[in-house]
Amino acid sequence: MRNSILDNINSPTELRLLHQKDLPILAKELRHFIINVVATKEGHLGASLGVIELTIALHYVFNTPEDLLLWDVGHQAYGHKILTGRKDIFHTNRQLKGISGFPKRNESIYDAFGVGHSSTSISAALGMAIASQLKGEDKHHIAVIGDASIASGMAFEGLNHAGVTDVNLLVILNDNAIGIDPSVGALKQYLTNVKKGTNKRNNIIEALNFDYSGPIDGHNLNTVISELQRLKKVKGPKLLHIITTKGKGLKQAEVDQVKYHAPGKFDAKTGDLAVKPNIKQPPKYQDVFGHTIVELAKANKNIVGITPAMPTGSSLKYMMDEIPDRAFDVGIAEQHAVTLAAGMATQGLIPFCNIYSTFLQRAYDQIIHDVAIQNLPVIFCLDRAGLVGADGATHHGVFDISYLRCIPNLIIFAPRNEVALRNIMYTAQLGLEQPIAIRYPRGRGVILDWKQPFTKLKIGKGEQLKQGEKLAVLSIGAIAKTITKAITDLKVSHYDMCFIKPLDTTLLHTIFKTYKTIITVEDNTIKGGFGSAILEFAATHDYKNTIKTFGIPDGFIEHGSVTELHALIGLDVLSLSKKIKLLLPNT
Repeated sequence: MRNSILDNINSPTELRLLHQKDLPILAKELRHFIINVVATKEGHLGASLGVIELTIALHYVFNTPEDLLLWDVGHQAYGHKILTGRKDIFHTNRQLKGISGFPKRNESIYDAFGVGHSSTSISAALGMAIASQLKGEDKHHIAVIGDASIASGMAFEGLNHAGVTDVNLLVILNDNAIGIDPSVGALKQYLTNVKKGTNKRNNIIEALNFDYSGPIDGHNLNTVISELQRLKKVKGPKLLHIITTKGKGLKQAEVDQVKYHAPGKFDAKTGDLAVKPNIKQPPKYQDVFGHTIVELAKANKNIVGITPAMPTGSSLKYMMDEIPDRAFDVGIAEQHAVTLAAGMATQGLIPFCNIYSTFLQRAYDQIIHDVAIQNLPVIFCLDRAGLVGADGATHHGVFDISYLRCIPNLIIFAPRNEVALRNIMYTAQLGLEQPIAIRYPRGRGVILDWKQPFTKLKIGKGEQLKQGEKLAVLSIGAIAKTITKAITDLKVSHYDMCFIKPLDTTLLHTIFKTYKTIITVEDNTIKGGFGSAILEFAATHDYKNTIKTFGIPDGFIEHGSVTELHALIGLDVLSLSKKIKLLLPNT
């Protein structure tokens, strides 16, 4: 089917030439276009389908890119990308060398601010609005933020500041009652009451000195356009509250909004998800965590689970289903999650705080100030450590070893497989007297029979996996699997150090006295990471061995499949094998 209107839209300039009566047809075509591409190329579906009318209305009413439009997180920006000159290359979305799945400043002049993490749009748009005011520029600044993201502390910090300014700022609250999982918290209930008409008085937005309007139907183009045109004439900070349905236009995406947030491949006509071959595979690391914490919590009444808005992604949902009074989704609030865990730990509870590696960056002060200084035994489970694939630079978990390793009192462990993950979780809840961070990757492990009896691990103890000659490879975490394949036919030794902190110094002294050449391999940045720890050890003890560190290079890695990205930076089997061979002694 040809899209008679969309075919002729290559920028908002053409969009603004359309008659308003034709815009609902364009909305239908735009939904059809996104559904057909994402069905085969994969990506974030539901969020973009939910804001089609809003996207069209914003570019129709405002003079983008002169007027600055910011999308919070960016999951919902596919329609925006298609209408701003990227329609013909949209099929490359999230693929290696293709366009990003999120707005990105160096990709288009229409992408006013790069995003990926939540709750940044209000602060950034306010900064732009203040800059425009100082420069005497007359332009509009629009931040589109969801009901889950606006509950984050940073969003409230932006609202609080904006409310005492007179800048030209419009915040659009896209209220669909869901982020990736359903929204939680008192603010969600407040917004629900507003939608029902029971909270018209004592409006929290108006109390922050915003001109509040809404809620309005975000799928009624005429209503949205009319209200945006009115708000263009209103001075100072204002907020438009719109009600939308995530996944609008695809029945299954409307009904199962969690699954269709990023559904993988599906049938564009029926909406049915692609049937995957029924092949027994090792479990995903997140599911090992999810099932293991349930098993441990049933035996230990002091265990609690915490996640900031990712119960499905982290698999804490298993505990929330079985032991709901001890499993907490705190919303998009990583700082709160960490300090909440710290508070629980002071009272004898054993908190497992599950946060994606990339999102723990948002709570760095809390890790130091609230947990480590007080030496509280919080158990951090860092999902999605290492390269994560198509989400790209904003989501790769490649800095956690570096930013955690310098913190006193903190243990850091990386399991090489599912059994090691279970065992460290078991060990951590037996009575550690200090905090621990357990980092593990996205995706599946290597062991089918993973649910084995628990074994208590010795903190700071590494393990030799293969005996060789003259050269030793030291690895940390799941990348051990890649190294095992890379050295299959090579006479080199391989050690899984298990703990980045504390290091197994006894084992390291043996290694440095036995091998002239030592290689470290990690899926963290080589700056300040595991390899740096080994170099520091060598310097401290005046070892003169040849040491080579392999890991994530000093730069931001873009999007693509994990396999493609590992090959791109030389962490795949073939590349590592070649590197190791070059370092083997000739005699």
